[in-house]
Amino acid sequence: MNFSNILIKWYLQNKRDLPWRKTTNPYHIWLSEIMLQQTRVAQGTPYFFAFTEEFPTVFDLANASEEQVLKLWQGLGYYSRARNLHKTAQYVANDLKGVFPPDYKELLKLKGVGEYTAAAIASFSYNEAVPVVDGNVFRVLSRYFDIESDISLPATKKEFTVLAQELMPKDNPAIFNQAIMEFGALQCVPKSPDCPVCVFNDSCLALQKKKVSVLPVKSKKLKVTNRFFNYLILEDVLGNTLIQKRTAKGIWHNLYEFPLCETSGIVGFDVVSKAVKEDVFPSYTILGIEECSEATVIHKLSHQHLHIQFWKVKVEEIIEKGLNASDLKAFPFPIVIYNFIEKQEINC
Repeated sequence: MNFSNILIKWYLQNKRDLPWRKTTNPYHIWLSEIMLQQTRVAQGTPYFFAFTEEFPTVFDLANASEEQVLKLWQGLGYYSRARNLHKTAQYVANDLKGVFPPDYKELLKLKGVGEYTAAAIASFSYNEAVPVVDGNVFRVLSRYFDIESDISLPATKKEFTVLAQELMPKDNPAIFNQAIMEFGALQCVPKSPDCPVCVFNDSCLALQKKKVSVLPVKSKKLKVTNRFFNYLILEDVLGNTLIQKRTAKGIWHNLYEFPLCETSGIVGFDVVSKAVKEDVFPSYTILGIEECSEATVIHKLSHQHLHIQFWKVKVEEIIEKGLNASDLKAFPFPIVIYNFIEKQEINC
């Protein structure tokens, strides 16, 4: 109990003023938790305000089109979260009459809601005594108790969940969960934590054994794939261009992009020119092809590094259903393409 008391006292003195901490509304807490999956608080907060303003209730979100949701989500990444968010909103609104499941086990059945998110909603909305176990919690507990179990293994998740359950005060689980996550986010940070000012500096085993920098243990390394995208910005005499919806499963599903020529490596003018004329736009009369910038853009995703080149392709024919630069801004794009459009590099 001493650990929990010290932790909660620290939290009450140091916690950040975050909007989703001022409510027990499961809709708002669910929104915030989905947004903060693999996203920093500073980045996610403006999106939380945008969504709650545009969609004040789960019914508003359910009634929106997927394209509206993806557009508002643009730039937050991991777009499957947005698609699952929309589907879950429709399920809650239509099947559950707008009422979120009232406990951890039922929350787990929602699309896009895993153990961590279900525990967060259950404890913050309903004060259910279920521990949250995320990266912050792994780090705090592994260091304080000197636990060397590999956090990439499912068995370790169970080990830490049991430990957190034992530490959690059953009369106020919500504040304990908030406290341990906040402590990991602000004090017990991954690299170079300020241990001399830590409230646990006289009892943390990792500090005593000089193991702070090596805990938690995580052996599994993510394999990163390199892919090479050549985006072709078609332009007719009216200044209009062409985009397409990315319907294939995988990254950026249902977002928009320019016609794409994917290659096995970074390529030059000759390769792109041949592909444009023979494979991508054989029905157009090509007036000119030029690369829009000298530097290749490297866009890093969790499991893929995309090496992106943009090419302007001027054509003689008027593009059917062509869009101007202003029209483009209404569509949801991957952020790397949206930034390209915003910088008006489309007029290169």
